[in-house]
Amino acid sequence: MSERKPYPSDISDARWALIEPTLTAWRQARLDRRPTGQPASVELRDVFNAILYVNRTGIAWKYLPHDFPPHGTVYAYYAAWRDEGILAQLNHDLTGLARVKAGRQPDPTASVIDTQSIKTSTNAPLNSQGADAANYLGLDVMPGKVDQCWLRVVRPVN
Repeated sequence: MSERKPYPSDISDARWALIEPTLTAWRQARLDRRPTGQPASVELRDVFNAILYVNRTGIAWKYLPHDFPPHGTVYAYYAAWRDEGILAQLNHDLTGLARVKAGRQPDPTASVIDTQSIKTSTNAPLNSQGADAANYLGLDVMPGKVDQCWLRVVRPVN
């Protein structure tokens, strides 16, 4: 890591120890595919701290302070990690570690599906409109309504 005064958004040593192996393995795999064989010129922790700085402050990439790697480099790493699923993998792995630390299974064992009916048009014919009143049990969509469904994870049963 480069010698600079730390920002409040910088990752702690303990947290870095959790994610560093994943990021290092990702970069090594990319370097192995590189035809030139040149090593990377930036520290992964500096790149990650720059991403955290942008996330915390809400600034545009090009306004990164000069003591971070160049904004184009930082964004390139961020985009690659996002597109290749590295950030999602880290999120999944760290959530699993937190769940184990709390005495639960690494993956949730229960979920809740919640639905909601909404009107699809404000000028639909009157004979096709109706109130749901939370008691419609049919399997098809009510006239003038569309079912929206999303998955929400709740406290799992261990």
